[in-house]
Amino acid sequence: MLGEKLGSMQLTTSNKVLPSIDGLPSFETTTMGAGTLVGAEVQGMATYTSDMRADGTLYGECPNSGVVMAQDGVATFTATGIGRFTEDGGSSFKGMVYFQTSAPSLSSLNGMAVVYDWLVDAEGNASWDMWEWK
Repeated sequence: MLGEKLGSMQLTTSNKVLPSIDGLPSFETTTMGAGTLVGAEVQGMATYTSDMRADGTLYGECPNSGVVMAQDGVATFTATGIGRFTEDGGSSFKGMVYFQTSAPSLSSLNGMAVVYDWLVDAEGNASWDMWEWK
């Protein structure tokens, strides 16, 4: 069950095509931006990969390559998700993210399963909304 909304960030993305896997495309995406997370103003950046699967969906993974910076410290994160391309040329992913931090303002994220909604438009502008999973 979804709990309270934990935060939202607005980011920009850039993509790089990686070697295909079994004839299906694979992508690397880098992103950076800002927003709020558990009440703290944050800046974030990450690099993730997405692989197209035979049914046309995308599997995305950010394996310990995400960082969120608050005034009192940083958090790192790991995320996975399932997505698809949108009709307007963007993409949409839904998934889970797990944070690790020693920053007092972000410490409530430790040990929490966080559900996210990641939307990217055709120009590479992204929104990342997160909720606690109870």
